[in-house]
Amino acid sequence: MIHTHIASPVGPLLLAASDDGLHLIEFTSPRHPYPRGADWRHGDHEVLQRAREQLDEYFNEGRRVFDLPLAPRGTPFQREVWRTLTTIAYGETLSYAQLASRVGRPSAMRAVGAANGRNPLPIVLPCHRVIGADGSLTGFGGGLPTKRFLLELEGALAVDLFGAA
Repeated sequence: MIHTHIASPVGPLLLAASDDGLHLIEFTSPRHPYPRGADWRHGDHEVLQRAREQLDEYFNEGRRVFDLPLAPRGTPFQREVWRTLTTIAYGETLSYAQLASRVGRPSAMRAVGAANGRNPLPIVLPCHRVIGADGSLTGFGGGLPTKRFLLELEGALAVDLFGAA
C-alpha cells in the first residue's frame, strides 16, 4: 500500500492506494483509523496522483463526480452501503432512513449508520451527505465542522453568517 499526505481546506488528508485502486482517504484524527500493515510505504502512485487532482478540483468547485478506481475494504454489507452513497447527488442530502431504504434494508438504519461511519473513502464516497431525519448534522469522521464545510461547498446547506444552519 502506497500512501501520501495532501493539504486540503479541511486539513491534511492521508491517501492510500495500490494497483487495485484508492483504499483510503483519512482525516487527521480519524474515529476508526485504518490499519497500517508492514506493506505500507510512503510514495506516489498513479491512483494517488489522480485522487489528488480530483480532490483539488472538488475543493475548487470544479468537480461534482469522482472518476477513480476504488478499492475500499469492508464487509459485503458495508460495501453495499458505500456503493449506495454514490447515488446521493452533489448538493443533495439523505437521512439515514432514506439511505437504509436505498440499500434495500429500511429497518436497518443503525446498521447503515454504522457502515456509513466506517467509510474509508469520505468525500469520494459522500457519507457527509447523510444527515439526521430532522436535518441536523450528525456524526462524521472528519468532525461536524468539516461536514458543514463540505455541505456548504456543495450548496446543500445554506451559509448562515451567524453560525447556525
